Amino acid sequence: MIIAVDGPAASGKGTLGKRIAAHYGLNHLDTGLLYRAVARALLDQGKTLTDEAAAVTVARGLDFHNLDETRLRGAEAGEAASVISVYPGVREALLQGQREFAAQAPGAVLDGRDIGTVICPDADAKLFVTASPEERAKRRWLELQKTDPALAYDTVLADVRKRDERDTGRAAASLKMADNARLLDTTKLGIEAAFQAALGLIEAELAGKDLR
Repeated sequence: MIIAVDGPAASGKGTLGKRIAAHYGLNHLDTGLLYRAVARALLDQGKTLTDEAAAVTVARGLDFHNLDETRLRGAEAGEAASVISVYPGVREALLQGQREFAAQAPGAVLDGRDIGTVICPDADAKLFVTASPEERAKRRWLELQKTDPALAYDTVLADVRKRDERDTGRAAASLKMADNARLLDTTKLGIEAAFQAALGLIEAELAGKDLR
């Protein structure tokens, strides 16, 4: 069974993806970490984020099972990932690995921005998780304040809007809701309520499918 969870930054898709995977006993992959890992490696090597060739080389050699999540979180890595994710070569280099991960038994939950449209268009269930830019910025701001107390909310809101514009406007695998995805707006939902709503949508989609 493959479940695709897409949505914009700070919509809650990563948290939901982990909980959904645990609930069904499936593998989980936060595909955004892949782009963060490529960007982080470029910066560690002293390369610029505009060096598309170098980014593609890193992406081709990336170990999906050895991602240092601690180093890949934070505003800098997120912004850098959004920059390199527009490169078609990077996306192509990571495409097959994501599909192979999804094909592992007993199945997987992948969350990102193009899972239901590009990576796993035949996923058994698809969610598109969203929330208002203001709410998403608030969540990200509260998270980032733990390590950067001086960070202003308006700065985070501007970054969220900029990333939305970049992700929806890019030529390769732009952020958009798959035609057969189910929409989940988490603007007014806490984590538990959002999780229960997600399960309800998934179960409705899986009804009648002999997958488990």
